[in-house]
Amino acid sequence: MAKILIVEDDSSIAMGLEFCLTQEGFLVECLNNGESAKNYQGNFDLMLLDLNLPDMHGFEVLKVWKDKVPVICLTACDEELSIVQGLDMGAYDYITKPFKTRELISRIKNILRRNHASNDSTITLGNITIDTRSGKVLKNGKDLFLTNMEYKILLILATNPKTVFTREQILADIWDVNEDYVNDNTLTVYIKRLREKIEENPAEPKIIETVRGIGYKIGSDL
Repeated sequence: MAKILIVEDDSSIAMGLEFCLTQEGFLVECLNNGESAKNYQGNFDLMLLDLNLPDMHGFEVLKVWKDKVPVICLTACDEELSIVQGLDMGAYDYITKPFKTRELISRIKNILRRNHASNDSTITLGNITIDTRSGKVLKNGKDLFLTNMEYKILLILATNPKTVFTREQILADIWDVNEDYVNDNTLTVYIKRLREKIEENPAEPKIIETVRGIGYKIGSDL
């Protein structure tokens, strides 16, 4: 039974989320400020994090937990810059208020399922090694820094090496975020950044191939 930690200072929202998630079979604990969230000592499987906390910005909490558990950011702010910043800092997903509870629950289940499925293997793509247990990516044996979104794109492609993913599938199925903000142009930017880090020659990519008119796939020679 997965445990969800809710960090939300609005008691009505926190109580509503706690009730709905409990009905879905999750264990739930609620905190109402950033300091208690940063110093939390218990175990949990996913964090729902309001960014507009009374004592600090939620990004300060995100920095502490982003490499330990998936974090879904909740906020009334719907500006594209804030969303992209949160994702680049390590948020697993982002949803703006007001949101549909069923949509949020669906995202939580998808993230937990995906996270569980990627916890027991090492993937090698030429000189790139993905350690799915630690979330580390190595290039020629040396640590390679990827943002959370870059890692997610690489992982979904690498765990399905024979599959061609359309751009629409990546937007809808992998990122699970508001498509008004994580759009087709944003995807192009992330693919470009990722290739610059993992490819020997980004102008002639061998690891992430473009399938013209469709989307992307792992290179056939790997």
